[in-house]
Amino acid sequence: MAEVGIDGMEIRTGKLQLDLAETFAPAQGDDPEKYTKGLGLFTSSFPDVYEDIVTMAANASRRLLDRKDISLEDIGRIDVATESAFDKSKPVSTYVAGCLEQVFEGDLHHANKGERKFACVAGTQALDDAYNWIRAGRNRGRKALVIATDTALYARDDAGEATQGAGAVAMVVDENPDLVTFSDQQGFGSADETDFLKPNQQFPSVDGKRSMQVYLARMREAMEDFERNGGDTHPDNFALIPFHTPFPGMVRRAAALGFRHCIRGNEVEEEVAEEIGRQPRQEEFDSHEAYLDAQKEYTETLTETDQYTDWYKQTIEPTLAISRYVGNWYTGSVHIARAAGMQEALDEGRDLTGKQLLIGSYGSGAQAEIHAETIQSGWEDEISQLNIDEQMEQRRDISFAEYERIHDAHNHDENREMDPLTTPDNEFVFDGWGRMGERKYTYVE
Repeated sequence: MAEVGIDGMEIRTGKLQLDLAETFAPAQGDDPEKYTKGLGLFTSSFPDVYEDIVTMAANASRRLLDRKDISLEDIGRIDVATESAFDKSKPVSTYVAGCLEQVFEGDLHHANKGERKFACVAGTQALDDAYNWIRAGRNRGRKALVIATDTALYARDDAGEATQGAGAVAMVVDENPDLVTFSDQQGFGSADETDFLKPNQQFPSVDGKRSMQVYLARMREAMEDFERNGGDTHPDNFALIPFHTPFPGMVRRAAALGFRHCIRGNEVEEEVAEEIGRQPRQEEFDSHEAYLDAQKEYTETLTETDQYTDWYKQTIEPTLAISRYVGNWYTGSVHIARAAGMQEALDEGRDLTGKQLLIGSYGSGAQAEIHAETIQSGWEDEISQLNIDEQMEQRRDISFAEYERIHDAHNHDENREMDPLTTPDNEFVFDGWGRMGERKYTYVE
């Protein structure tokens, strides 16, 4: 049976940029390093008034299908993962299909369309669905278009406000792909948690401290489950480890715990032990609290070793290169981490063909998924055609007053209108409302 995975991907960021250190921090009365060092974020991306989750998804998809020379007849299913949907019945995928039918010959009437929801992990779940559909033979030679698209806005003055972002990642899943193939091994960590939710509301209710604890706990469970299912998590096995990245500071914490787990009981731990001692074992302590304190102390010391810092610099740091400048994209977060890591490797001349990625996806509520991917020989050509760096450079810087206005313009409760801050050019745009309150879209030459 042919291997299945991601044949190509495209990224679309919102066209506006908010500088956290120069613009946001002074307006909030904060030290800029709260964001640049604490969160690891420098700028956030925002959609202009004619942009939303549909336009970003459709624009990424249009560029992907065009450069891969994929016709609409080649697409057998479209799955959109989002936690920013504006309709509880009509899926975003139908809007995206309608956009694509405006610019490509043929139609997508034959394609199965759906919408995936499980906070930020939904994009990875949609990839799993596409993989299973193809492996089951129900695709009949056709491809799946998987899109993760979100406008990750928080209420004004919410603790998560600085992590906001907006963008879409479009991926084609197919047999014999050019970018990566998926492994059969998966691991899950899932529990009924209340750490982040949107009960009939646009902006999330977040327990920040709890959410970080749940993220780490579910990732640990997913890693253990991945190992039970045959996955080998030795740190030398993976060229890159893209994590879900709500903000890079969160990944720093996850990476340290992940490395501690992955070296436990192997030669790397023995090498590190010569410098800082062996990892604490539960049976060595009279209480669980004492064990946890020892673990925390060990982990902090571990991150200062050469073994850890070298691994982090090579395996984790490259995956954060895009997130630092666009913020959190919810369902797209881990997928821009994958792209960022591979783009950095390409720029550095690293040969990744045949190497593995370990993907760590997470969604609040809560579920983590760990799976492995193998990088294919066409990866360099695929990654070289991404234009996300150019998009980021072309974003319009906005003042704090403009940020306040654009936030209100995208706030469903405010319903405020404002003039666009940029001019659309060869792209899909939001074009007003239809007779039943549906959103309308047009392609602007």
